Amino acid sequence: MLGESEAENGVLDAVKAVRRAIRALGYDYVELPLNLPIESVYETLSKLRVNIVFNLFEGFAGMPATEAVIAGFVEKLGLPFTGSSSQTLTLALDKAAANQRLRSNGVRTANQQLLTARDLDRFHLGFPCIVKPRADDASHSLSEKSVVFDMDALSREVDAMVNRYDGTAALVEEFLEGREFNATVWGVDSPVVLPLSEIIYTLPEGLPKILTFAAKWEPKSMYFAHTAVQCPANVTPDLRAAIQSTALMAFKAIGCQGYGRVDMRLNKDGHPVVMEVNANPDIAPGTGVARQVKAARLSYKAMVSKIIDFGLVK
Repeated sequence: MLGESEAENGVLDAVKAVRRAIRALGYDYVELPLNLPIESVYETLSKLRVNIVFNLFEGFAGMPATEAVIAGFVEKLGLPFTGSSSQTLTLALDKAAANQRLRSNGVRTANQQLLTARDLDRFHLGFPCIVKPRADDASHSLSEKSVVFDMDALSREVDAMVNRYDGTAALVEEFLEGREFNATVWGVDSPVVLPLSEIIYTLPEGLPKILTFAAKWEPKSMYFAHTAVQCPANVTPDLRAAIQSTALMAFKAIGCQGYGRVDMRLNKDGHPVVMEVNANPDIAPGTGVARQVKAARLSYKAMVSKIIDFGLVK
């Protein structure tokens, strides 16, 4: 798939940067690549004799649920590790379940429903909508066609999404056209929000303003060329406070630990609406978390040191 190698290289970029930071911090370390079959991973991990595992695993290719499985192995072995628990990673990956958890904790979210081609008669949202995979990451399967404006387009996209994910119902969500922000939250007992980022779209008229797979991973694409990030975001004090409050509520509701990223859009009334909570976000240089850390006047080495400290005390 076009862009897939770039997505995988993003993880390797994080590995290289974290390795440099750990060396600069003066720690001894063992670097442990993981390979299938998944049953062999537990045996590999069981041989570790370390104070903490710095978890950069985002799942085997095409198997996003394995992200939580491996964290579960580390938990079973009783090893401290950075980032969120396997339970939280499982919840955050399942966008429908995460939406329900957020709503039950008073966090504003977009209206959504799970649909297949066989039950489109249950559709009760208004147009436009966006059709997403229920449980995938890195903007996989998102393109300009994902935003639909009528039943014919909805039917096509739902059917394609269900087929792509082996019969799993597609997540259909109201599409909010307001400004888009993301916020890194980090800490354990008293988490804080780092400087906000806004996604700035300068796309030609007619293309929906969404962070597609191409926008992230295909440098020669129209979406990549016309999608930028402004950090710190240019917001009023009141809007900044509203976004920060929403991000903290979402982080806690999902059960994130150490660090995470909350993606939001503004609704027609200007209120932040949570679109997704990423409990294991990319921390490679130049990505959202690292960018916001830099805006907070912290070095990459300091970021890695803090993430390790959070992992030791959670």
